[in-house]
Amino acid sequence: MTTVVNNPAPAVDTGGNSFLIGVIVLIGFVMVILFFGIPAIRRMSPVQVTVPPAQVVVPSKLNVNVTQTK
Repeated sequence: MTTVVNNPAPAVDTGGNSFLIGVIVLIGFVMVILFFGIPAIRRMSPVQVTVPPAQVVVPSKLNVNVTQTK
C-alpha cells in the first residue's frame, strides 16, 4: 500500500531572490569574459619556433671493402 505524506506549504517564499541574484551574477561573469576574453584571444599570435637545419657530413668516397679477422 502506498503511503502519502502531506507536507505543509512553506510560510515564506525564500527561493526567488537568490535565484535572481545568481542569474545576475552569471550574466555579469559572461559579460566580463566576453569583454576581456575575446580581445585577448584575438591578440594572441602563434609562437614562432626556429629550428636550425640539420648538418649531415657525407664523405665523397666510401670504402666498401670489408675485411674480417679470423
